Amino acid sequence: MIHPSAIIDPSAKLGNNVQVGPWTWIGADVEIGDGTVIGSHAVIKGPTQIGKNNRIFQFASIGEECQDKKYAGEPTRLVIGDNNVIRESVTIHRGTIQDNSLTQIGNNNLLMAYVHVAHDCIVGNDNILANNATLAGHVHVGDYAILGGFTGVHQFCKIGSYSFCGVGSVVVKDVLPYLMVAGQNAVPHGMNFEGLKRRGFSKEAILELRRAYKTIYRNGLTLADATAELKTVADKEPAIQLLVEFIEASERGIIR
Repeated sequence: MIHPSAIIDPSAKLGNNVQVGPWTWIGADVEIGDGTVIGSHAVIKGPTQIGKNNRIFQFASIGEECQDKKYAGEPTRLVIGDNNVIRESVTIHRGTIQDNSLTQIGNNNLLMAYVHVAHDCIVGNDNILANNATLAGHVHVGDYAILGGFTGVHQFCKIGSYSFCGVGSVVVKDVLPYLMVAGQNAVPHGMNFEGLKRRGFSKEAILELRRAYKTIYRNGLTLADATAELKTVADKEPAIQLLVEFIEASERGIIR
């Protein structure tokens, strides 16, 4: 159902059973997949591709050009996957040519009210960004991460999979997978073991992660020495391998 007051550019492509609420504006170069429901007063600009069965609530601004002062109107994109919930007044901006010209959001994410996803961010799958969480430009978020309300993430930071950022956290370095952080600036508070149990991690994997946390944070080792020690068990435990790969790929350095 398309409300008569909605304004949809003739070049926009809407799939089957897409619903568009009153006074919503959908611009040129926008593709919206089957079953997506868009509320009232939303604005969607292109080039933007939105997948299937998403819910976009009122006053969301999707695919707007970014706030980076270097941006000069170049053609950049926003790609959103399937089964995401994008709540009231969420803002998601397209990328810049200084990165890969792409902002991307995966599948099954919940973006609560007033979340901001800036240019060139890459957000994986099954994440929860609580109210007013803010990602600056070029931030990468893995899978199954939770960002508490009013969390602010500095540009170019990476948020590891299965991690947890407490309410009001200010993140200025990379957050390891599985880690819980909180504070301004955020500091470690153990690992997200309760979340790992809910996600089906084995007792053996959780035990190895407990040991890994001590290796990185409690044993007085340099990060290089801690990483070398983790590598001795990474071949046997994929959860540790993810830690090692994240540390070695970190450019800003990890929260420690």
